[in-house]
Amino acid sequence: MNVFPCFSYAVERRIEAFYKGGRVQINKDGTHLFCTCGNKVNILEISTGVIVRSIEQDDQEDITCFALSPDDEILVTGSRALLLKQWCWEDGTCSRTWKAIHTAPVASMTFDPTSTLLVTGGCDSTIKIWDILKQYCTHNLKGSSGVVHLVQFHPDMSRLQLFSSSMDYKIRIWDLKSSKCVSILEAHYSAVTSLCFFPDGNTMVSSGRDKICTVWDLETKTSKRTVAVYESVEVALLLPESSDVIGREDNTESLLFVTAGSKGILRLWDATTSSKKVSEEEGDEHSLIHCLLLPNQKKVVTVTAEHNILIYDLQDLQLKKQFAGYNDEVLDVKFLGPSNSHVVVATNSPQIKVFELATSNCQILYGHTETVLALDVFKKGLLFVSCAKVSSLPLVGITADNFDCKDIHADKVHNSPLLYFIRLKESFIVSGSQDLTLKIWKLPESIASMKVKGQLSGMQSLHAACTEKAHDKDINSIAVSPNDKLIVSGSQDKTAKLWSASDLSLIGVFRGHKRGIWCVQFSPADQIVATSSADGSLKLWGLQEFSCLKTFEGHDASVLKVMFVSRGTQLVTSGSDGLLKLWTIKTNECVKTLDSHEDKVWGLHSNKLDNALVTGSADSSIILWKDVTETELAEELAKKEDEILKQQELSNLLHEKRFLKALGLAITLDQPHTALTVIKGGPPGKFSS
Repeated sequence: MNVFPCFSYAVERRIEAFYKGGRVQINKDGTHLFCTCGNKVNILEISTGVIVRSIEQDDQEDITCFALSPDDEILVTGSRALLLKQWCWEDGTCSRTWKAIHTAPVASMTFDPTSTLLVTGGCDSTIKIWDILKQYCTHNLKGSSGVVHLVQFHPDMSRLQLFSSSMDYKIRIWDLKSSKCVSILEAHYSAVTSLCFFPDGNTMVSSGRDKICTVWDLETKTSKRTVAVYESVEVALLLPESSDVIGREDNTESLLFVTAGSKGILRLWDATTSSKKVSEEEGDEHSLIHCLLLPNQKKVVTVTAEHNILIYDLQDLQLKKQFAGYNDEVLDVKFLGPSNSHVVVATNSPQIKVFELATSNCQILYGHTETVLALDVFKKGLLFVSCAKVSSLPLVGITADNFDCKDIHADKVHNSPLLYFIRLKESFIVSGSQDLTLKIWKLPESIASMKVKGQLSGMQSLHAACTEKAHDKDINSIAVSPNDKLIVSGSQDKTAKLWSASDLSLIGVFRGHKRGIWCVQFSPADQIVATSSADGSLKLWGLQEFSCLKTFEGHDASVLKVMFVSRGTQLVTSGSDGLLKLWTIKTNECVKTLDSHEDKVWGLHSNKLDNALVTGSADSSIILWKDVTETELAEELAKKEDEILKQQELSNLLHEKRFLKALGLAITLDQPHTALTVIKGGPPGKFSS
């Protein structure tokens, strides 16, 4: 716990978007994942979740597609500027830039198995093949219909065959010797999403959004069988030939492939019988758009439509690791865990994300059906509550080594959608909503007495113990006093009200803000309530007279959050202008303004030791801040000590009449008057040269 007031925070870490859709690829040894984010290709180290490098376009144009060569030597990107760039991804240098020749952006590209040929499929219906070594276009293939969204070389390059698919749902086979389309495979009635070649070279599986996979005989160019998958399939992937991979326990030579699609689960199929072998356990649907193998690790990487990256073990199809590629608008964020080892985040979605700070692993919790608006955490950090936009009800998560989610069903509240703003104690929850009421919900003893490794069994039902019409407009914020005896609420009606936690009886009203109140907080040390408002000010109120004790002005926009820090001697606020401000209560002074967010800062929370903050913003970023007061004071003290020593040295040099060295030191110390005195006071001709 901080003893001295804080004077400065510094950014310790950022959790930002690194993937916003598009292709995902993995290098040959399975250590790095490549994905696009606007005008960048980000390179993620899979073991740590850290972005080790970003390949960024100089022209700031978005990257439409990219390809990594099989030998890991070359990365090629295509942008909306119709340029292709060749990169050395390990050091981020661009070695070559050339025009794509396409008249519209490149939609797909891939390398051949030898890493010498690159094929690009364009939105202009043409396909071009490039010799990367000799640096020229070798083929210009015309005849496709619409955007060419899929291009792939046959793995046996002695055949010199290219496969492609476009908007007419047909698979075209191109002979690279004659530059002609030699065959058209027709079986799908929707977009063909992937091609999967089996080791014999003559069997291929194609997947489509028409909910089928087709097994092809490439010798006869005919369909051998159709596999009904009953979901829109985005990827079909060949299963490794290993006896310790799921489905291959009895036969390592069977033609097995994995599908991923709209239902968000992995399924294993036998291409020889069209039967399903096994599938991942049914769960919450989160549509999968990509699927890749991690070489030599017997794992598979999947990418969801919500830009989350999930890693499964191929031995049992169990989820092992998750990364959140994009958070959208962050609406609330809290530290979680006994030692603040995690942060729990509510984004503009029904999902809740829990980030492990040490590894960047993100557990994605499903349960709500509408956008999660608010979160709060038990004091012990083992339990948290979330609430969504409709009258679905809070969701409780328990953490030991993992997080468990259980529904808590409460009585329905009218005038939904609801807006819950929660403060969680060990025995009750307080909520407020657009129906202008406050409610107290008593928690069952099975939850209140839960131990670290406890688990909730079954669904829990809650009933409102107290209900009170509290305000004339929407309730924006609720806080509970440190002793659990008082509740304060803030509303769009410009007032804050103090209530008894036992029966929700009104104790007093705080009036003085000119616009709606966004946040209310109790002081941890004094009988004081802080309020922040859309009028750009924050106020401190006494609980005895309900009068305004202090007003702080400095924000140029709405003050969305306020929090006491430094044992109640200071305040931290966040605004809709993206700024954080640190205030000292005794002097009414803003001692620091922090500018690292680019949009509204909705989430603000302090850790248990009171030496770190976490903020979440509408700019999709989560920032962890650390108190650097002691570090900066130590640096300032060391700087002053060094200056004193140099001043003493300068005095000694002048006394010893060593004018040349004294002049240099005076200039270093930024003392022009002393330097002039040295020049004038030195012996004639001393400084003439």
